[in-house]
Amino acid sequence: MPELRKDMLKHLRVVMKPLNTSGTLHTMEETSREAVATAVQRVAGMLQRSDQLDKVEQYRRREARKKASVEARLKAAIQSQLDGVRTGLTQLHSALLDVKDIQSSLADVNKDWRQSINTIENLKDVKDAVVQHSQLAAAVENLKNIFSVPEIVTETRQLIEQGELLQAHRKLMELECSRDDLMYEQYRMDSKNTSDMNLISIYFEDVQGLSDELAKQLWMVLQRAMGTVRRDPTMLVSVVRIIEREEKIDRRMVDRKKQTAFIPPGRPRRWKDKMFEVLEGTVSTRIEGTQAVTKEADKMWLVRLLEITRKYILDDLIVVKNLMVQCFPPHYDTFNRFFRLYHNAVSNRVKELAAEDLESNEIVSLLTWVLNTYKSVEMMGHPELRSECDINQLEALLPKEVVNELLSKYVQTFTSNITGWLRKALETDKKDWKKETEPEADQDGYYQTTLPAIVFQMFEQNLQVAAQIDGDFKEQVLKLCLRQMNSFLIRYREEAVTYKEEHLRDRQLPQCYVQYMIAIINNCQTFKESINSLKRKYSQSSEPTESDAAIERTLSEVAKEGCQFLLDEVFLDLEHHLNELLTRKWLTGSHAVDTICVTVEDYFNDFNKIKKPFNQKMTSEALRRVVMEYIKAVMQKRITFKNADERKDGAERMIKEADQFKFLFRKLAAGEDTDRLCGAITAIAEVFKLTDPTLLFLEVTTLVSKYPDIREEHIQALLAVRGDASREMRQMIIGTLSENKVSSSAVSQPIFKDITVPTITMTTMTSMATAKLLK
Repeated sequence: MPELRKDMLKHLRVVMKPLNTSGTLHTMEETSREAVATAVQRVAGMLQRSDQLDKVEQYRRREARKKASVEARLKAAIQSQLDGVRTGLTQLHSALLDVKDIQSSLADVNKDWRQSINTIENLKDVKDAVVQHSQLAAAVENLKNIFSVPEIVTETRQLIEQGELLQAHRKLMELECSRDDLMYEQYRMDSKNTSDMNLISIYFEDVQGLSDELAKQLWMVLQRAMGTVRRDPTMLVSVVRIIEREEKIDRRMVDRKKQTAFIPPGRPRRWKDKMFEVLEGTVSTRIEGTQAVTKEADKMWLVRLLEITRKYILDDLIVVKNLMVQCFPPHYDTFNRFFRLYHNAVSNRVKELAAEDLESNEIVSLLTWVLNTYKSVEMMGHPELRSECDINQLEALLPKEVVNELLSKYVQTFTSNITGWLRKALETDKKDWKKETEPEADQDGYYQTTLPAIVFQMFEQNLQVAAQIDGDFKEQVLKLCLRQMNSFLIRYREEAVTYKEEHLRDRQLPQCYVQYMIAIINNCQTFKESINSLKRKYSQSSEPTESDAAIERTLSEVAKEGCQFLLDEVFLDLEHHLNELLTRKWLTGSHAVDTICVTVEDYFNDFNKIKKPFNQKMTSEALRRVVMEYIKAVMQKRITFKNADERKDGAERMIKEADQFKFLFRKLAAGEDTDRLCGAITAIAEVFKLTDPTLLFLEVTTLVSKYPDIREEHIQALLAVRGDASREMRQMIIGTLSENKVSSSAVSQPIFKDITVPTITMTTMTSMATAKLLK
């Protein structure tokens, strides 16, 4: 065991030996102690058990092999390091020798240069001779061209006239090359000698003329580029190649100028920039030339102009995409360049159009084209163009403020026009009211005039136009139409009232007054339906507005007044017969009620041409007025029954006539109030029919319970007509009813409320007494 440990320590010392020679002593001692400690731990780990002592020899051999392996690797590493150091030293030695050689050579060069300064100054004549030789060489080289300049000029001019532009440009380049070389050599020799320069310029003066003629031909071809590319694209390609050559020559001359300060006359030509200017002018001319007719010659001039512009632009851009792109180098970005040129030209053109004094329909046509058609599939958004450009990146053709200004102008013009249109439509309708023929009827047989159709056709057309421009503008126009409609309905109402008043001055005229008043009422319903239809079609908001409420209110008032006018017409014819009711003549056998029923039924045969709900309301109102006129006749005390027989006859007649009214108005479908209204006449008749005066209080009480709105003066009038009620009885009945008065506020359809009882004045009593004395 001690021997194994000694061998292990010896091996570790050998391994650590190179490190001891390269590090500090202190560090090596620490490392040596750490190695010994590690070795001890390792040996202790190997010999933990007694049976491991048998393997000591095996462990010694294994460690010996490891030691030999480590020593071999260390020797190889040290040998490699030594070889590297040896190589480095050799190279450093060689470098030192080379530096010494270079230092010696530089010293020799310096010495030779100092000795040759005087020699260089003596070679100035040689230098001048070299320059002169160079110039003479250039002159000799261009001598043939110099002598043939007139001939080449003639050939070049002929080629230009024949349209052989590429060959003409090649000849022109030869001439310019000869001239430029001569000028350059002269400039090098004596830049201040202007006389020689002028001599060269004069000799080659035709060259500049040829250049101008060629340029003119190039611009002419470019101006006709759209036609040329269809007919002879090689011509356009030749033009582009010539311009590209010139661009290269320009760049070469500009670069030489930076070095020599010399540049030939006419350079740089910048034909490429000129080419784009010509193309831009061509596009602008193309757009400006689309106006085929003037405003004075054709009212549709703007529509035609815009359509021609659309067609030209679309056709041209498709040609650019399919043909012209192939004639220009890819870096020109030809399609997008033309796309921008056309866009800018159109923008300038529509700005000019917007600045003109456009009418309202022309404003709409322009804005519709600018805001909708321009970016649609019919133009810039066409499928063939969409793959080449993004229309969403285009700037607006017209600035927002110009669009708003046009819209404002349109609204002003539209407001003025629609006011005139509505006034004219109303005047035309008023003329129809005085016709001797009945108005037309719709498919359901209801009378109507053409006014609603005319008005809403105007509204519909303008809203369709506004919808083409913009959704918000459509809403704005709709609101404007509704405001104008409200003003129009107010005038319509006033004209209807005037129509009635004129008729009352002579009831024979117009002959079809009733029929046209029915048509006016029906028009209100048509107006209402048409307004709702417009709102559903053109408005995005379903919320009612103040204008809607005003229109609804005005229409209801016009229809209600129209119904009232017709009922007034009926009751004007009934006035004489209503005055016969409850008179001596009536009691003895008048046919007034028969005539009333026949007249009402005859009128309502015409009133059946009134649309719902106005016809229903009108029938109910007619019944109400007939009953009220009948009761008014009672309350006016036109008759006082003298005895029980008269009371009985009068009461039975009243009951019979109430049944007549009930039958008639049921036939006319007056509604649920028919029995109640006619029942008021029957209830009054029961008061008259009563034979026992002591039961009169009960009968009156029954009447009051059925019709709580009856007043004291009504009861007094009834008792006065009955003729047998004493003063005490009247006071008792009135007093008792006053104490037990029933509230009438809850009555939904009062009858007696609006019926007044005439008061008997002293003059009236005197007149009545005088009449009795005369009898």
